[in-house]
Amino acid sequence: MDKNTNEMSFLDHLEELRWHLIRSCLAIVILASAAFIAKDFIFDTIIFGPKKIDFPTYKWFCHLSETFGQGDSFCISEMPFRIQSRTVAGQFSAHLWTSILAGFIVAFPYVIFEFWKFVSPGLHENERKNARGFIFISSLLFFIGVLFGYYVVTPLSINFLGNYTVSGEVFNDFDLSSYIGLLRASVLASGLIFELPIIIYFLTKVGIVTPMFLRKNRKFALVIVLSLSAIITPPDIVSQIIVSIPLLILYEVSIFISKFTHRRIEKEMRKPSSTQ
Repeated sequence: MDKNTNEMSFLDHLEELRWHLIRSCLAIVILASAAFIAKDFIFDTIIFGPKKIDFPTYKWFCHLSETFGQGDSFCISEMPFRIQSRTVAGQFSAHLWTSILAGFIVAFPYVIFEFWKFVSPGLHENERKNARGFIFISSLLFFIGVLFGYYVVTPLSINFLGNYTVSGEVFNDFDLSSYIGLLRASVLASGLIFELPIIIYFLTKVGIVTPMFLRKNRKFALVIVLSLSAIITPPDIVSQIIVSIPLLILYEVSIFISKFTHRRIEKEMRKPSSTQ
């Protein structure tokens, strides 16, 4: 079996990849169908949750401001905007694409599993053993990022943009696709950003990144993190700091992972010379 695997041609690899993609897409479609059926829960509870003043994040910020003697400066009494659909197929389209997004998020561990099954035959036995926790760790980081995007980035953005106005003559009527697009971008961007330690691990494995490089460019990483935080959050310093802190922690964790991986690579490279 291993012999046949080693002798697979380029077209055989493409065929193998095709079946991994088919199984991944099938899993996403099945879970998306379940999300499509659970429309009321998906939209009323999850999608429109950050629009409600009793959303957990708003309660937490209110409690935080009272704890630090700021009174009710961070408390929210209303969301002065409405969500509307201005196209004939607007609501159905939002329902369909939101279901697909939910299917992808829930199926992410299986998608990673299929990806791992495709690349693992090309790895050495010790590399496969060292990366056994790849699926669990990458899925955990992705879900933490999704939750961070949903409970931190999204409500901060919605609260700021929903209350922002250039004139009392203008009332905020947000289109359904725009609202969902903001939520989708916040959640997916955060989920992918939290995969940074995994990306650094593989970049270190192939020799593109070293811990020395990451330490040397820490100040540039700080600028990038602050810029990224300014892009995905409202333009106020508090929101940017809240988002920047976990990103900086991720960067420091990535340095540690790169250092650990780099040491293992050097140790493996010294083994042949030591045996001689």
